[in-house]
Amino acid sequence: MASSNSTVLVIATVFLASLIAASTANFYQDFDITWGDGRAKILNNGDLLTLSLDKASGSGFQSKKEYLFGNLDMQLKLIPGNSAGTVTSYYLSSKGSAWDEIDFEFLGNLTGEPYILHTNVFSQGKGNREQQFYLWFDPTADFHTYSILWNPQRIVFSVDGTPIREFRNLESARVPFPKSQAMRIYSSLWNADDWATQGGRVKTDWSKAPFTASYRNFKANACVWSSGSSSCGSNSPSSSASDGNAWLTEALDSKDQERMKWVQKNYMIYNYCTDTKRFPQGLPAECTISS
Repeated sequence: MASSNSTVLVIATVFLASLIAASTANFYQDFDITWGDGRAKILNNGDLLTLSLDKASGSGFQSKKEYLFGNLDMQLKLIPGNSAGTVTSYYLSSKGSAWDEIDFEFLGNLTGEPYILHTNVFSQGKGNREQQFYLWFDPTADFHTYSILWNPQRIVFSVDGTPIREFRNLESARVPFPKSQAMRIYSSLWNADDWATQGGRVKTDWSKAPFTASYRNFKANACVWSSGSSSCGSNSPSSSASDGNAWLTEALDSKDQERMKWVQKNYMIYNYCTDTKRFPQGLPAECTISS
């Protein structure tokens, strides 16, 4: 009888643990659908969210919470087949005319042609910091994890745990860095065929609509901003990190640096830091400071 009771206890413990784990990534709890007139859907008891686009409208959602620094993961499965003209975005943004923003945008393409992953960082309303990449896998065949590490020292964009871009805090060189405005997570799927695919030469094929992108397994190790205060407290990043938020002081180690260099060498297709025609008066300051 004791053995039977212990077995029941183990099963109950595992069941409760699964409920707790599921509750940490529930789209009903973490996000609000904000537009799309029914084209955005939360499915599978909150484990899956889909955005759809047709000729009439796209769709979008945003996080219920605001964050001031965080390590944020989302798994996405992008539009299969002919996705030309479409853009699927996943980004952090604050409000106002001097907003901060950290962007992932996925630019669709013709069947058989690669998606372009577009990244950008805005600080105090100024962007123009685009870097673009091809991916080393088919992002429409399965879910892949897209991550933003944002702490007071750096922003790191990663794909399936591989860093692809780092934007460092170089305020000492008068480069603005997002660090004082809380941001929400936003995502949307919309038609941008005036520019998204091959400079706007390829238009959206509406006979293939509706176009659908899927999201799952959102994870946030983050400082939640509410009523003017942070869930991480007002302590220094180093003391908060010692309280279990190690990501607040996380940096790329030598292995991470090598992996990032590999991606940038083999898959980067545009880098604003090498576009001298775009910046005839000189490249932005962050581009000329050695790491």
